[in-house]
This record gives sequence, C-alpha cells and structure tokens, in this order.
Amino acid sequence: MKPKYDDTRQHLLDTGHQIMSSKGFSGVGLSEILQTAGIPKGSFYHYFKSKEQFGQALLEDYFKHYLAGLDERFADQALSARERLLGYWQHWLDGYSGPQCEAKCLVVKLSAEVADLSEGMRITLRDGTDQVIGRLADCIDAANADGSLPDLDAKDNAAMLYQLWLGASLLSKLHRTSEPMQQAMRVSQQLLTP
Repeated sequence: MKPKYDDTRQHLLDTGHQIMSSKGFSGVGLSEILQTAGIPKGSFYHYFKSKEQFGQALLEDYFKHYLAGLDERFADQALSARERLLGYWQHWLDGYSGPQCEAKCLVVKLSAEVADLSEGMRITLRDGTDQVIGRLADCIDAANADGSLPDLDAKDNAAMLYQLWLGASLLSKLHRTSEPMQQAMRVSQQLLTP
C-alpha cells in the first residue's frame, strides 16, 4: 500500500529540496524525484506543468520558509540587533561545519546552474535574495538605531555581507573545508564591531 500524504504538492517540494540541494537541478531527473517521493507521474503533472515550473515552485517555497525563519530570528528583542546579525552569520557558519562542509542552501547550489537555464528560476532567485538582503539591511538599520553598531550604510553593507557569505559558501564547497566560512565570520565581526 502506498503512503498517503496530507499535502502531495508540499511532499514533492520537500523531496525535491532534499535531492536538489545535493545533486543540483540538472543532475536530478523527474523519475528520481517521483520514486523518492513515492508519487506517481500523473500526480506530479497535476501540480506542475514541467520540471522547470517545479524548480521555480521549489525556490519559492524555499524562500518562503527561509524568510520566515529570518524574520523570526531578527524579531528576537532579547538580543541587540548587532547580536541578531552575528547570530544569523553564526547559524550559516554552523551549517558548513560538517564533514562535507556543505549546507543545504538552494541559493548556493542552484544560482550559477539555473541562471542561464531558466528565466523563471533566475527571477525567483533574484527576488528571493533581494528580500534576504532587504531584511539584513533592516536589521543593520535597527542596530544603528539601538546603538549596537556605528552608523553603517545599511543597504550597501547588507549586500556586501551577503555577497561575502555566498562567495565563502562556494569556496567551502570547492575546498571541502569551513575555513572560507570562518574567514567570512571574522570579516563580518570586524565590520559589525561598534
């Protein structure tokens, strides 16, 4: 008997995230996703017209959850805004501390691969990362306001820090070491010193 899922669409997205965060978009066939999810092909096409549309929905779902987690982290008023920022970077660093030095970040895994492959996925990645940078800028503004940081330009520094961490994530994957992430943390701590 096949297992029943409360939300087949979400189960497909969760399965796709699990597989694609390791193998990428092009490295995964639809049959692998369906077999792993235990879902028939007809059910897939009920929710998604194509693998590309599935990839775009996967990224939208990823950002929805990622941004909700970021909002929750940055809403913690028990910490200064500076501490919330550094906590965010520490969480990112912790995700790369395992033996493979590889977190399950779809932005890091898929950006270069799909930017030229799918306009819809590229736009979803662009818009999602812009929202992440916007939230980082809001937190830097809050740190300027609460006095936990000197008066930093929020927008420029948020973009620069996010770019630093994306680059460090890629280098960690290439070198299979967390040292680039540790370097990013040291630079972030220096920049975010009051």
